[in-house]
Amino acid sequence: MKKSYLLGLLASALAFTANANIIPTLSGITPSGSAFTWNYTANVTTDQTVVTGNYFTIYDFSSISPTVVTAPAGWAYTTALVGVTPSDQLPVDSASLFNVTFTYTGTAIVGPSSLGTFSINSNTDQLRSGYFSGNGTRSSGPFAGTAINNTGILAVPVPEMSALAPLVGVCGIGAIGMVSSLLRRRQKQG
Repeated sequence: MKKSYLLGLLASALAFTANANIIPTLSGITPSGSAFTWNYTANVTTDQTVVTGNYFTIYDFSSISPTVVTAPAGWAYTTALVGVTPSDQLPVDSASLFNVTFTYTGTAIVGPSSLGTFSINSNTDQLRSGYFSGNGTRSSGPFAGTAINNTGILAVPVPEMSALAPLVGVCGIGAIGMVSSLLRRRQKQG
């Protein structure tokens, strides 16, 4: 029993370390005029390195392409409806909401290390659960220099009303149909 417990513990530890690399976390939302700035801090974990070309993507951030985005030196950003995603990861990604990808262009950063604060403006401070994925590079061991990818959950803005319009429209049509059906039944009974 002790042996199976230790094997389970080892498997859990390996699963955790195999899935960690670049991890963004929402650190705060601040008012910025009529908008809100969403600040994310990102870290690279132990046995990982961030090299030129590594990246992380925050999925389904907004129904409007974010135009005010800031990142630490050595990082570039892009926005797209389909996010840049490691080939072995499957985060939820709506094709109607914009994603923001931060790509590293500087000299290597060896983990564990803070990567800084990444800020994106939105017109809301209301949050919901969303996804991120990251692509880093393993630092040591027999697989040193190979890509290591991860996916996780983080807070993102609630989509603006324009993104919810199709859903509201479909629900509205369904509600009208139900009311109409109930009225017809009532007329037949009465």
